Amino acid sequence: QEYLEESGGGLVQPEGSLRLSCTLSKLFFDDNSMAWFRQAPGKEREAVSYVDPSSRIVYYSDSVKGRFTISRDNAKNTVYLQMNSLQPEDTAVYYCAARTKYHLASWNDDTSYRAWGRGTQVTVSS
Repeated sequence: QEYLEESGGGLVQPEGSLRLSCTLSKLFFDDNSMAWFRQAPGKEREAVSYVDPSSRIVYYSDSVKGRFTISRDNAKNTVYLQMNSLQPEDTAVYYCAARTKYHLASWNDDTSYRAWGRGTQVTVSS
C-alpha cells in the first residue's frame, strides 16, 4: 500500500512563500510520477503541477506557472512544491498524488492517480 504524507502548509501573507513536501515510501517512489493538486472551498480539485520519475518532464497549470516550482529528491523519496508570490486565490488544501510512470493519461487527470495524501492547508491572507 502506497502512503503519502504532505507537510509545509500554513498561513502566509500575499507575496509570501511556502514550500510543501510530500514523502512516499521508497518501495514505490522511483516508479511513480508525482503531482500536486489543490482544492479550494466550493471549487473542484485542480491540478497544479507534475513531475515524472526522472524530473525531465514537468508540467504546471497556467495559474501557477512562473510562481511555483516542483522538484523531487529520489534519494529522500520526497517531492517538493516551492510556492512563491502567493496570492489569496492560492488558498486551498494541497494534495500530493502518485501514479505509475507508465500511465498515459493527461497529467492533470486526477482519476489516473492511485495514491493520495490527506492534504495540507495553505492560507494566503493579510
